[in-house]
Amino acid sequence: MSYYLAKTDPETYSIDDLEREKKTVWDGVTNPQAVRAIKEMRPGDRVFIYHSGGASGVVGMAVVRSAARPDPKNPKSEVVDLEFAGRLEPPTTLAEVKQSKKFEDWALVRQGRLSTMAAPEKFVEWMRARYPKAKI
Repeated sequence: MSYYLAKTDPETYSIDDLEREKKTVWDGVTNPQAVRAIKEMRPGDRVFIYHSGGASGVVGMAVVRSAARPDPKNPKSEVVDLEFAGRLEPPTTLAEVKQSKKFEDWALVRQGRLSTMAAPEKFVEWMRARYPKAKI
């Protein structure tokens, strides 16, 4: 199983929307590096859902439920189906991630505009320690 992080602007699509709908097609990704991350996703992989803008941070978890496929709205993009897997409360803020000094080489810290990326194992372990009761 692999782990990823997917950013969303909560005004566009939030963890509340995903929880209410239970499943969604994760689309709208155009950066080639982020599209590559979507292409790597496999059913059963886990995704940290991250709200960008304002109080940026990891707010929940999703599970990949489909293989990547071409985005019917954008031939240069790919989409996957995600299923809600829970909230992480309180959210882990970007400031906390940066203050930990453990992830300075990760795209979340280095490339602020990248919307979808693989999550390193050391981040997964760090999050498991922060949320021992969550299904991470």
